[in-house]
Amino acid sequence: MKLQEAKAQFIQAWGSLGAQWGINRTMAQIHALLLIAPEPLSADEIMEELNISRGNTNMNVRELINWGIVDKVLVPGERKEYFVAEKDIWKVGTAITRERKKRELDPMLRVLQGLQKVEGDNKDKSVKAFRDAIQGIYKFAQQTDNTLNTMIKAEENWFYSTILKLMK
Repeated sequence: MKLQEAKAQFIQAWGSLGAQWGINRTMAQIHALLLIAPEPLSADEIMEELNISRGNTNMNVRELINWGIVDKVLVPGERKEYFVAEKDIWKVGTAITRERKKRELDPMLRVLQGLQKVEGDNKDKSVKAFRDAIQGIYKFAQQTDNTLNTMIKAEENWFYSTILKLMK
């Protein structure tokens, strides 16, 4: 397989993976392109490589910067903005986990916490069923939150050694 074909395949696969995770496909494709780029790329280069508009490029690059997985860099002698992706996949995974937790799990925990205070008598089957379901989901969500917090704070070697111990 030639490099250009392999790059295109990786960019498409990363974009599809991102879409399955609920991330904008174009955002994931830009991230993939920047991950494999040997040098920082300008918005014009990203637009040309992925055949996307300037607005789409700028909006998605800004979002990648907000996620903490892409940085704007200065290229000496250039006036254009250039962008580079974090290449350490552990840091990328941690940043994505942190951002998804903040956007998805944290708001759900707040909703579930409020729902536990539903009024009603526990002798009412509907009230009891509702409280039991919410409590179970909340407990699971809290455990997930604790696990993700541990992963976010963990160092790569600790994580891999723990996984290996669990597999034995």
